[in-house]
Amino acid sequence: MASWTVDSPQQLTLDEPVTRLDVRLVSGRLNVVGADGPARVDITRVSRRPILVELRDGRLTVRHPRPARWPGVLWWLGQLGRRFRAEVSIAVPADVLADLHLIDGSLVASGLRRDTRVDVVSGQVTLMGLRGLTQAKVTSGPVEALGVHGDLNLETVSGELILADSAPERVRAHAVSGSITCDLDNPQGSEIRLSAISGSITVRVREDSDLSVHLHTTSGRITSGFPQVSAGQHGFGAVQDSHGVLGGGAGKLWASAISGSIALLARPVEDTDDLQELP
Repeated sequence: MASWTVDSPQQLTLDEPVTRLDVRLVSGRLNVVGADGPARVDITRVSRRPILVELRDGRLTVRHPRPARWPGVLWWLGQLGRRFRAEVSIAVPADVLADLHLIDGSLVASGLRRDTRVDVVSGQVTLMGLRGLTQAKVTSGPVEALGVHGDLNLETVSGELILADSAPERVRAHAVSGSITCDLDNPQGSEIRLSAISGSITVRVREDSDLSVHLHTTSGRITSGFPQVSAGQHGFGAVQDSHGVLGGGAGKLWASAISGSIALLARPVEDTDDLQELP
């Protein structure tokens, strides 16, 4: 086992193999990337509370010491939160299992190819080029996922969810108060479930997609760029439901909004072909 207590900017290079990454930070910026070579921890900013780094049996842990009291609203309004602010960048092999927690700040995870779990209380999350099972939960703040494959679960209480340039096999995205925007290349057999309590949902898929579509809103409008999917029919009260099949209907798209509108947009196939030709 190796351990470090870092109280000033420092870069650590770890000679032992890393198979799992656990991060528990209170406040600041966290950047995790899957990369070749030995694992590295680069701490560029440390406030009054140090960063604890430990490597044991392939498990790399990077964390703040646990606060004496769990932070509440008054804790953040005072000066105590600044004592934990840090900026940390971590490079690990792409096939590690990652469990990343941050109370307040911004988090970026990229290039990881196995399961990744992200939990941020207040802040911004960016996910890029991830594979495997990806789970991201934010209480207050946006989540942006780019180039993500595999299974994807996104959740925010107050914030926006954005998914673009991705072809995930399964998507579950839920926003309590906030909008959902998806721009997808859908692999055959994909399952996409989108739900919002208070907010709009916008989905753009290729014109040649194979999807069975079900759109539902309790209080809002449904618009569709596909003639196979109607623009919405009024049911009881203001409820609208739309159904349709695109292509062979091998995949499934469900979108449901309580208070908000739903838009299904068509993207020309040429847009995707042009992107694939770029170097």
